[in-house]
Amino acid sequence: MEKKDAYVAKLKTKIDKWSADIDKLEAKAKKVKEEYDAQIKTLREKYDVAKAKAAEIQDASGSSWQDLKEGVESAWAIFKKSLDKAKARFKK
Repeated sequence: MEKKDAYVAKLKTKIDKWSADIDKLEAKAKKVKEEYDAQIKTLREKYDVAKAKAAEIQDASGSSWQDLKEGVESAWAIFKKSLDKAKARFKK
């Protein structure tokens, strides 16, 4: 029959290990959140640029919108590539 002190010591060892495991998971979650927050911030910035370019075309007069079209297409392509990359990473 196991003695009380030995049993309590065994429980304390398990509890200490579980606490350390929780601390590790918490640190990992914080790091992942920081990475995702940074990625979301970058996506928002690229989105804002692309949206502003689209607004430029809307405000363009006559045929001048054709001159802006390439810049808009490029901005949206950059945003779409970044968005697809982020979505793929979030699925992991």
